[in-house]
Amino acid sequence: MLEQLLIFTRGGLILWSCKEFGNALKGSPIDTLIRSCLLEERSGAASYNYDAPGASYSLKWTFHNDLGLVFVAVYQRILHLLYVDDLLAMVKREFSQIYDPKKTFYGDFDETFRQLKVEAEARAEDLKKTNPLGSGGVAGVNKKQIKAGSEGGNGRKKSNGGGLKNDGGDADGADGGGGGSKKGNKLENGHSNGNFVIAKDANLKSSGSANSVNGKENESSNIGAFDVNKLHKLRSKGGNGKKAEAKVVSKAEPAKKATKKNRVWDDAPRESETKLDFTDDRVGEDGDRNVDFFAKEQGESMMDKEEVLSSDSEDEEDDDTAGKNSKPDAKKKGWFSNMFQSIAGKSNLEKSDLEPALKALKDRLMTKNVAEEIAEKLCESVAASLEGKKLGSFTRISSTVQAAMEEALVRILTPRRSIDIMRDVQAAKEQKKPYVVVFVGVNGVGKSTNLAKVAYWLQQHNVNVMMAACDTFRSGAVEQLRTHARRLQIPIFEKGYEKDPAVVAKEAILEASRNGSDVVLVDTAGRMQDNEPLMRALSKLIYLNNPDLVLFVGEALVGNDAVDQLSKFNQKLADLSTSSTPRLIDGILLTKFDTIDDKVGAALSMVYISGAPVMFVGCGQSYTDLTKLNVKSIVKTLLK
Repeated sequence: MLEQLLIFTRGGLILWSCKEFGNALKGSPIDTLIRSCLLEERSGAASYNYDAPGASYSLKWTFHNDLGLVFVAVYQRILHLLYVDDLLAMVKREFSQIYDPKKTFYGDFDETFRQLKVEAEARAEDLKKTNPLGSGGVAGVNKKQIKAGSEGGNGRKKSNGGGLKNDGGDADGADGGGGGSKKGNKLENGHSNGNFVIAKDANLKSSGSANSVNGKENESSNIGAFDVNKLHKLRSKGGNGKKAEAKVVSKAEPAKKATKKNRVWDDAPRESETKLDFTDDRVGEDGDRNVDFFAKEQGESMMDKEEVLSSDSEDEEDDDTAGKNSKPDAKKKGWFSNMFQSIAGKSNLEKSDLEPALKALKDRLMTKNVAEEIAEKLCESVAASLEGKKLGSFTRISSTVQAAMEEALVRILTPRRSIDIMRDVQAAKEQKKPYVVVFVGVNGVGKSTNLAKVAYWLQQHNVNVMMAACDTFRSGAVEQLRTHARRLQIPIFEKGYEKDPAVVAKEAILEASRNGSDVVLVDTAGRMQDNEPLMRALSKLIYLNNPDLVLFVGEALVGNDAVDQLSKFNQKLADLSTSSTPRLIDGILLTKFDTIDDKVGAALSMVYISGAPVMFVGCGQSYTDLTKLNVKSIVKTLLK
């Protein structure tokens, strides 16, 4: 039985809800759907499952993007209602006809909904009778689709795995047989409303239109490029061709770079080399004075500088590229078909119109090191937000898709809660207890180094910091942290190796309370997300000490591994915790950000998969090289 059907605007104004369903929903499934799915650009999913004490709900939804309306249906997950998709489509169609932006009450829609519900249930019953699952109705549909695809599918052939192999160049070529298998699974799970075959034909037609669009774009993008066929003709002509070829090659030769001067390995010390020597033999009787001088020479932390990752250079590069590419763009806009469409406008955007632009956008995100799974979900969410929306005059589809993706990326990367650690430190100080930060992550990502950077930044704000050496597993870990503590003149709590890190952290927090330290930075051992003994020890440390902040330290170099690392870290912390409300990752510290050029996609992948904000970015080797994430700069780099 359907539990609830709700219609509201994107601004959150409830326009209508079904009064037939007297039973109140347990928990807050619709609020959770908005917060965890719709606002997080996961609206491309088919459904959302919500678990509450004593009830398990499934939620399905659809949008009317032109009017800015959201339609949500809630039902018991165990029932597997087949008519929900059909009902939502009919409610959307009927309600859009009576919708008035100035009107907020729609009590007269109750009777219309009753009729639509009866009609949808009758259709579902007829579908069960005509195509029972046991009689091979689903299999028959799949066979017809596969046969149709193999016989008339633009050069497609049936592969050995039973999917479709694309010999042509259509827009769905990257999917191959995967698309067909996904749609087949959707039918088998009982979520189809009987319109699958029509949707399949529409997809085939849309792929044809995508071919034409891609073909035109490729043709226009090749204008002014070097033609390989001309080079073959020049070679076939003989001597003149060789001269021309030699001339082309000579132009393409790059200028010779200055060779690096060889290093002379002798015993004589050089003035430039003494600055690099920070070994212990330089620390004599006045070692404390030298260390203090070293720490002060580092200067102000980049965390306190505004717009460190400035996009001024990127703006200049964009202006230059815009100037260079202005002529090709003018030629693209000069097409008669695009010009006519831009003047007249398009009634409503369809999925087939969005596919070429979304495919290009997905490929661009993946080249920026965004995980493939995340890029695909983002494109599905953007398609869901634009489908059915009216395209205005003098507006291109590609620019509309780009603007929608930019808004989605800014919304994802912008923190949903305050990440002002200094304010939280002051609040903990008023309660007369230390603020505890635990650094976790896989091996070799730079936890200890960036812990020292955070300590230096806190020190600049006159915060008393203490380090806790809880990496009792890796050889040299305590000595490494001890070196950072000596350089920064910060107290360190250590108990050596082969000790329980949870107990060491507990004693460190008690020691910090006694000596008046404001912040305790806990260093932990690096561990792979699949190492259950170490993950169990980490879960125990977090449960026993209840830190104020759990920071996941991850490399900006990772791509698809970011999804695996963060999802499994959170999953293990939840599974291995003995608490009913386990602590998960609260924030992210991205390291080695200065080594990735424009491959900034790891930040997006980590935030999307965990929902935790990026609180720090490590961008160098010195203590000052710690900064905040510039969301606008990251989004511009991702879409450039």
